[in-house]
Amino acid sequence: MTDATNHGWDDTVLPFQLDASDIRGRVARLDTALGGVLSQHDYPPQVEALVAEMAILTALIGQTIKLRWKLSLQVQSKGPVRMIATDYYGPDDDGQPARIRAYASFDRDRLTDGAPIDQIGEGYFAVMIDQGEGMIPYQGIAPLVGGSLSAAAEGYFAQSEQLPTRFQLSFGKSTTADSDEHWRAGGIMLQSMPKASPFAASGEGSGEVLRADDLLADDDAENWNRVNILLDTVDDLELIGPSLEPSEVLLRLFHEERPRVFEKQRVHFGCTCSEDRVRQSLSIYSARDIEKMTTEDGRVTADCQFCGAHYDLDPKSVGFGEETPKGA
Repeated sequence: MTDATNHGWDDTVLPFQLDASDIRGRVARLDTALGGVLSQHDYPPQVEALVAEMAILTALIGQTIKLRWKLSLQVQSKGPVRMIATDYYGPDDDGQPARIRAYASFDRDRLTDGAPIDQIGEGYFAVMIDQGEGMIPYQGIAPLVGGSLSAAAEGYFAQSEQLPTRFQLSFGKSTTADSDEHWRAGGIMLQSMPKASPFAASGEGSGEVLRADDLLADDDAENWNRVNILLDTVDDLELIGPSLEPSEVLLRLFHEERPRVFEKQRVHFGCTCSEDRVRQSLSIYSARDIEKMTTEDGRVTADCQFCGAHYDLDPKSVGFGEETPKGA
């Protein structure tokens, strides 16, 4: 549910296609949904910014995939911010909102005064798709390169999917006349329509990590470069702007490319944790294991890293795994 200051195009992802250049894309705006993600934790500003960037990336990428269940993005790093994890749950039914959640693990005493991306060290960017029970999960990874999380995501699509992809994002704290200071994020995702790449099979290209230019034939490269030059003219207010509809932004940027929009997808903050899920996760443990987890007060407790929910359980009611044989 949106608040009084939330516009009809906030917390939505709008798919579009540029018919003149054979390029598809998404425009996303996060407001209340992003506030829901960040309000669950007391993050330092640098960490908030990184989580906001991952959240808008997740909304843009999640909407491109026909999900039966869940898309997860994850950054693993040797830097002060060790991990950022996000989940995007596809809508249960047509017309229903998708749900998004996120959290970060970090060493507070290692954070620096530098830019948010400076808190990320060597590591990798991962994409995981879980299509539900009975389906084989998919996972792809790419190195953290390019100086931003969005650049790492572009590298993933070039390397793992052979799809030229571009993100232009903006995120930060916003203050308007009718609302208090709060986080907003906006972004545009461009993707060349899937075709046979000249380097898809060989893995050749400009270097060890493929780039969008490596994947395009001459005619497609011309279209791609032209549209990217147009995207470079967008400003932060157009990306985030609460007073400017996404369709207006598309017309400003790409009117000669004949933009065609499709039905927008609403996005809400939502967590899937529950006492039943906690019990299910503990069911693999034996009575001996559960005894080790039991507190001095005689309880087994668990906290959700995404939403902070606290679960307090009777140890006699959890754990069904078999005891480990003695001497094993």
